[in-house]
Amino acid sequence: MKEKKRVYEALVDGAMEGLTGESLFEFVKARCPKATSKKIVRASLLALTDPHLKDRNILDVIYALAIKHRLDEGVLDDGDEDEPAELAPFQTVS
Repeated sequence: MKEKKRVYEALVDGAMEGLTGESLFEFVKARCPKATSKKIVRASLLALTDPHLKDRNILDVIYALAIKHRLDEGVLDDGDEDEPAELAPFQTVS
């Protein structure tokens, strides 16, 4: 949790400085070198649910970054320590 909070703080600080897109991503990676795309997306979601963060522009920048990196190929397979979730069995509807 400590690392996610550091990534979250770097994300918000960068957005408050006016960084967007790849420049914000690189800012976060510079402050938190061990941050993976998956961790940055999770920290973005934490920021989006923070009731104290009310600046729409900052929220929009963070949201755009989260969506972009969530859709990147390999985000779910970046070597993070989380175990993969089991898939629900596929059932056909008759």
